[in-house]
Amino acid sequence: MGKPTSIKTTEEVRDRLRILAAERGTTITELLEELAARELTQAEREERALRAARELGVEYTDQVQQAGRQAWAKIRAHQGGAAG
Repeated sequence: MGKPTSIKTTEEVRDRLRILAAERGTTITELLEELAARELTQAEREERALRAARELGVEYTDQVQQAGRQAWAKIRAHQGGAAG
C-alpha cells in the first residue's frame, strides 16, 4: 500500500462511503481501492476494445468504435446508469 493521503469530498459523499464500506465489512480506504481497481481508464478500455476486435477479426475503424460507444450508452441507460 502506498503513502496515505486525503481526498476532499462533501459530507454526503463521505457518509455514503461510510455506509457502503460498513455494509461490506470494510473500510472507506479499502472500498475506494476496490472501486478504483475495478474501473478501467479510457486507455485500458481502448486497449481491450482493440484486442477484442483483433480476436474477432474486425477492423477497429472509427465507425466500429462509435457504434460500440453507442451500444454501451444504450446498455447503461437501460441499467439506470449514465448514458454518456
